[in-house]
Parts: sequence; C-alpha cells; structure tokens
Amino acid sequence: MKVLLIDDHPLILSALKSTILGLEGGVTVVDVGDAQSARTVLQDDSDFDLVLLDLRLADADGFDVLREFRAAYPALPVVVVSASDRTSDVIRAIDLGAMGFVPKRSSNDILFEALRMVMSGGIYVPPMNLGDERMDSDIFQDTSPGALRTLPKAVDGHQAAASLDSLGLTPRQTEVLHLLLQGKPNKLIARDLKLSVETIKDHVAAVLRSLGVSSRTQAVLAIGELTRPAGSQAVRRK
Repeated sequence: MKVLLIDDHPLILSALKSTILGLEGGVTVVDVGDAQSARTVLQDDSDFDLVLLDLRLADADGFDVLREFRAAYPALPVVVVSASDRTSDVIRAIDLGAMGFVPKRSSNDILFEALRMVMSGGIYVPPMNLGDERMDSDIFQDTSPGALRTLPKAVDGHQAAASLDSLGLTPRQTEVLHLLLQGKPNKLIARDLKLSVETIKDHVAAVLRSLGVSSRTQAVLAIGELTRPAGSQAVRRK
C-alpha cells in the first residue's frame, strides 16, 4: 500500500508515518508538510492507494484541499486526520468526499481500523451523537448526490447484515438504500429498479424514517454506526 501523508506539524507527521509503517502487508509512505508539496507529489505520481490529510495546513484550508483532490483524483480515497472531532467538521468532510475522519486523539488501533475499513471500500466516522442539536443546521441537510458515499463494510459481514436487518426494511427498500448510498439520484435509482420516480421517493422517505434521520448525509453516518464492529465501539469508549 502506498500512502501520502499531509500534515504541517513535524512531530505529528513523524508519528503518523511511524504508525502507518507498522501496518501489515508492506507500506510505502510519502510525507509532506503543505498542500503545494502534496500537489507536486500527486502530479508527478498519482499512483497512491490512500491520502491522509490534516485540515489545518499553513498554506491552505484542508477542506479546500479535500475538495480539490476529490475532484482531481476521484478514485483516490482521502481520510481526514484532524485535531478536531466536532460533528460539523466530520459531516463537512464526508460531504466533500472524505472516506474517513479520524480525530488525532484516537488510538493506533482506531486508526488501523479506520484505514482497513476505508481500504475495503467502506467509510469510517468516529462515534457521534446523531441527535445533537447541530444536526438541524443547513450543513446537515445536503441531499445532493455528491454528499453520498459507498455503504460501509464492517469487518464481520454477518454483523453488518444483522445490523441492517434490524432496520426492518423491505427487500425493495434495502435495494434503494444501497443505490442511494452509492450517490445515485432518484431518477437513476428509478431507472435501475424499473420503478417510477414517485415510488422511489416513497422508498427513500421510508428508509430515512427507519434510520431516524432527515437527510442522505445523515443516513451515511447512521449506516456507518450500524455497520461498525461491536468490538471497536468498546475500544473507543475509554
């Protein structure tokens, strides 16, 4: 695995590099301290498997860099590693295309879990209170296709299936959920399932009600919590 680390704090950068190099399977790490250096690295060689990005860089806003890299390298997963663990920052990062958000206060085990989940095609978000009053602000109401990411995959596939089964969705609603979380708008979901757009709207509304959320972005986070391995939740509750 080839990883690009972007952080303007030398000590943090060194610690992250040492931690990532401890992953099994052989890892190559390139570390840079600013956004411009990261741009240069990717322009010269975009064959990376993962980017770890700090939100606070000396020469750029991390959210702007995230948006830029997701547009220029859509197949390259970006995981935000930030000193912040604010719900609003997590949501904004996911909305902009991050495949994970790891607070810097997290343990190495949590970082490893997050990277494994992302590299398996899922999304990692830290435990959050989805009922927080800040969830009512406009930033959480984005229902555009760009706000959606792929369905997270738990380490234990049986556990993930059981968690999703607990929602009580019909087979058709489950199909709609998977397509919704792939970023497809209602029209494309209707075409894929050969149903009317109005029928799809009804299914989407039912899915959101089952999850107890009011937007597709919130649905991503709710599914992320449902499919998170139970053992990992216990690790984080320290």
